[in-house]
Amino acid sequence: MAFGKKNNNPVTPEEVADLGFKNEVAAAKDKNSSVYNHFHSQENAKAVADAKKRKKRYAIILASMLGILIVVYIISMLTTQWGDLTITIGDLYDGKTIMLCENADFDSDVSVKLNGGSIKEVTNITKDWLPAGLDNEKDGQHNGENYLAYTFYLKNTGEKDLEYNTTFDLTGATKSADEAVRFQIYRNGKDQVFAKGQYDDRDKAEEDATKFVDDKTIYTAQATPLAAGAVDKYTVVIWVEGNDPQCVDDIRGGSVRSHMVFDIVPEVKD
Repeated sequence: MAFGKKNNNPVTPEEVADLGFKNEVAAAKDKNSSVYNHFHSQENAKAVADAKKRKKRYAIILASMLGILIVVYIISMLTTQWGDLTITIGDLYDGKTIMLCENADFDSDVSVKLNGGSIKEVTNITKDWLPAGLDNEKDGQHNGENYLAYTFYLKNTGEKDLEYNTTFDLTGATKSADEAVRFQIYRNGKDQVFAKGQYDDRDKAEEDATKFVDDKTIYTAQATPLAAGAVDKYTVVIWVEGNDPQCVDDIRGGSVRSHMVFDIVPEVKD
């Protein structure tokens, strides 16, 4: 019996490894093979993991943005609640100066800005319920039951006579509370009450008040003269008018903010 020729060159380990690698590559190309399915599963798992990481990052970003919005909202609510009345000095010209103070002597706390404060948890009243002579009651804040009252002084602290403009603005309102609010302004003892125009006809004033200049401007006065060293006295009173047709339950819990500004009128130069 004849036998084949014996192979005197045995297979090396490197050749075995190379053969195994080629088989794996071939199997990977065959989509029905277990090797292909193994690699494909690994790729799918990586894609799922990456998607989860992206979702987590997006969730963190959204949570951060929501936190910022909540902080801004809280600050806004606090500002609305506490900033009912402020008074400031605006533009100054030609070396002329005007200053504010809560006392007529201007011997302390002279400033270019005053905070008239606020009053909380008010209910509606009517003008007839206000005390008589509120402008002579007290300097500074002297709020009463369900109304804000603030008395201050404006002085020409320069050496020249001047004229000044006054602008009193409604700077914010919630729950349409401004529809029923009244602003009473005393200047040197003479007073005037202001309110928004009637709700169903803005061109018509309420029966008990002078109409706002517009929806946001309560009152303006132009070129008020003030001699050097002279002082003008102001008192501002704010309340919710119970006789206003818009004084309804919907405005309960509402609030208003207002800001009065005094500007020196510049001289006209030839």
